[in-house]
Amino acid sequence: MSEQNRLSVFKTYKLYVGGKFPRSESGRVYEVSDSKGNWLANAPLSSRKDARDAVVAARKAFGGWSGATAYNRGQILYRIAEMLEGRREQFVREVGEAEGLSKSKAAAVVDAAIDRWVWYAGWTDKIGQVVGGANPVAGPYFNLSTPEPTGVVTVIAPQASSFLGLVSVIAPVIATGNTAVVIASEKAPLPALSLGEVLATSDLPGGVVNILSGKASEMGPHLAAHQDVNAIDLAGADAALAKELEIAAADNLKRVLRPQPVDDWTGDQGTARMTAFLETKTVWHPTGSLGASGSAY
Repeated sequence: MSEQNRLSVFKTYKLYVGGKFPRSESGRVYEVSDSKGNWLANAPLSSRKDARDAVVAARKAFGGWSGATAYNRGQILYRIAEMLEGRREQFVREVGEAEGLSKSKAAAVVDAAIDRWVWYAGWTDKIGQVVGGANPVAGPYFNLSTPEPTGVVTVIAPQASSFLGLVSVIAPVIATGNTAVVIASEKAPLPALSLGEVLATSDLPGGVVNILSGKASEMGPHLAAHQDVNAIDLAGADAALAKELEIAAADNLKRVLRPQPVDDWTGDQGTARMTAFLETKTVWHPTGSLGASGSAY
């Protein structure tokens, strides 16, 4: 068959939940357009049931992911960068269409997102030394503080930065052992949904990251009030929605990371997004009797 007679094979975008690619249980979709208003694809319009399923998957995956060694988590995050490098051209095209960027600018965004995975991969086994430590106490004890992941984190992804901003809010959440339920940019969800395909082939256990597309205003309040969600990142919420979600999150004392406007996601991210979703566990351990000559431990 000649090239001119071939039928185009349009990509079907699906959610990424529990390591699988379901359509929305509601059967709903919505049109996604490029920056010029041209139709790109139909994306799943997730429902509250999809959000609940994502929380169940994230909770199921939490034990294994948080219990993995920090070194192993770093290996997996680096593998994500490797897989993205191999699909770089696809993401350059999708990010360019989603955000109205030239090919060179879209390529710079994708390269920065790949580098960001590598950067957080290097932090997995180092953040403990930065925020943990041995505490001086007056008594015959060792007093040690160590960071632990807070649990299941809902992430409202940035609306304008559909890929680099997305990676910048997902990577620190999972680098520290949390699992995530992500609501992608409503206007530009396609790079996020394609990221799910990369995560599925990157040794990342199913359920560690779950990606939903649709309306944050519809799913957000349900997730903020969900009793099995431990924290919420409001990066992509507007002021009105952020206030609503913060109030709902107070019901079970969720950790809340308020919206922090970012003009340039290529800047240094620091450690704030990792420490935002860490708890501190302090252990007291007796050293034995302390005599004149020092510890008898």
